[in-house]
Amino acid sequence: MEQPGLDVAVVGPEVGVRSILHESGVHVVDADAADVADADVVVAVGEDALVDVARADSGAAILPVGLGEAYFAAPKQHARQAVRELLDGEHWTVEHPVVSVAVAGEDAGEAVLDVSLVTTEPARISEYAVAHDDEHVSAFRADAAVVATPAGSTGYTRAAGGSVLTPGTGLVVVPVAPFTTQTDSWVLADDLTVTVEREEEPVELVLDGDSWGTVPVQEPIDVVIDRHVEFVRTPATVSRD
Repeated sequence: MEQPGLDVAVVGPEVGVRSILHESGVHVVDADAADVADADVVVAVGEDALVDVARADSGAAILPVGLGEAYFAAPKQHARQAVRELLDGEHWTVEHPVVSVAVAGEDAGEAVLDVSLVTTEPARISEYAVAHDDEHVSAFRADAAVVATPAGSTGYTRAAGGSVLTPGTGLVVVPVAPFTTQTDSWVLADDLTVTVEREEEPVELVLDGDSWGTVPVQEPIDVVIDRHVEFVRTPATVSRD
């Protein structure tokens, strides 16, 4: 049975879901990510749409679509099915963290998927340190260091050898192209700090693919879980066939 009075926004490329919503008599708020405050659920198509909607902090639940191998998103070929299940009440929500980032105490913004520290010149190594609860965890030399949320752990960090996290398990820290052949990644329960200990080239801070700028050596980059967003899941998001 379709849910009456449901307002659904669609952000991102067309994948055939708007026609289903209109045919079902659902009020469709067709807008960009900055203007979805009136929606109960936002269908976010693609990574850019997901990040923009989650950062907008509208309070609406998000149905992610078309994020490759991400376990929490409906594949594009299942998008129409996922929307039908949403309208039929065959869905549930899961809270995913959004992190805030500060550099030497200065607010740098939020990240929904990952926070990267990358040398500005390719294949140049810097040294990084990781701390949790004011306790030193490790130090390593690598091309980059990436901190991913559970939603981001299916992407760049997974390709670099990091763990895929489920919501509530914390954050994962992964060295990228490390100098040593024996490397680790770390799953930390909550907030953490990364520091550039030594640099051969300037190191750039990147939040969900957006550059913030270069970071100073020996200054803390604090990554803090400060809020959560609700992701909608349906049987179509669980099935990967």
